[in-house]
Amino acid sequence: MLPQHCSRYPHSPPARPIEFPLRGRALPKDTMNSAAGTLAYTRLRNTLAEHPRTWLITGVAGFIGSNILEDLLTLGQSVIGLDNFSTGHQANLDQVLSLPAASKGRFRLFRGDIRDLNACRKACKGADYVLHHAALGSVPRSIQDPLISNSVNVDGFLNVVLASKEMGVKSVVYASSCAVYGDSPELPLKEDSTGQLLSPYAATKLANEIYAAVFQRTYGLPLVGLRYFNIFGPRQDPNGDYAAVIPRWIAKLLNGESCDIHGDGETSRDFCYVDNVTQANLLAATAVPSLGGAEVYNVAAGRETTLNELFRMIRLGLVGYQPSIAASHPVYGPFREGDIRRSAADISRIQLQLDYEPTHTTAQGLGQALEWYVEHSQKSAAPAEERAIAAVR
Repeated sequence: MLPQHCSRYPHSPPARPIEFPLRGRALPKDTMNSAAGTLAYTRLRNTLAEHPRTWLITGVAGFIGSNILEDLLTLGQSVIGLDNFSTGHQANLDQVLSLPAASKGRFRLFRGDIRDLNACRKACKGADYVLHHAALGSVPRSIQDPLISNSVNVDGFLNVVLASKEMGVKSVVYASSCAVYGDSPELPLKEDSTGQLLSPYAATKLANEIYAAVFQRTYGLPLVGLRYFNIFGPRQDPNGDYAAVIPRWIAKLLNGESCDIHGDGETSRDFCYVDNVTQANLLAATAVPSLGGAEVYNVAAGRETTLNELFRMIRLGLVGYQPSIAASHPVYGPFREGDIRRSAADISRIQLQLDYEPTHTTAQGLGQALEWYVEHSQKSAAPAEERAIAAVR
């Protein structure tokens, strides 16, 4: 069973997953929690626990990287981490390493930048599998500074895969993005769907996929790209200009602020809980030798949810913490440049080829993660309050 993130915070309401209504629009093939897929993943986890491997996670101090780290350590794996902490946080690693279950595994951290080939070589040495999650995300960030996005996301990617080849890594799994579909009108989006790219960020991720295919053909290095849709969960940063929508809205509602929606709120996304991502990474890394090609897969919950629906789900979940939030309503503004209108994933390929099955719907994921978001928002607010008091004095 995947590790749960609730019941860690003594000052929060009772740790019980909130039962949200399933407001998302179900896609034609709804095979959530398939017995066959769940059984395959359980067998894999048992095998890894019995025969530990060594894993390199780039971007280990980030949101997704730290969640994968937690899961691997609870399985007794040896994990190498590489991070320059430009967007990752030491607090994420401290929290993971403080968990009793994390003591089952071993962790070694390299502070370095993926744009440094030698740093990548040192980190890859001795690794069986590489899970590449170091990148500069965000469409708006890439539009403002395409050069830095290309430097990190493309040059850095090349360094990681080259170092992996040189160090004899068995396989590389890397984070791609649903942004590569651009303005494709097809829904749900399949891996062969195409459209016009809408941002430099999307271009960097497509470049990763092209290079992965070339490295597979030229050097025989097994690579798998995971096209993440909108991932959320514990340790997702609610602060900063590029914060993801779910933690940002939760923080705003708890602080009595309005939530901004770009457009009319009918923009949709496939919101996917981070435990589903961990599953996809482990399945992809260990299955690579039998696939025979540089594959790409959608990783999502397989359910389309509009921003209006998401807002109502979050508001409903937070009422138990602050009843006054029930009266909150979003503020609508102009559409944002580079945003995709609708997005929903067809996950049949990864289900068929890797036995992937989401363990959490969007609603179930929110129920699991809400306590962490609330606790984190309270901790983030405390220093600001202390500074305000000091200024008055």
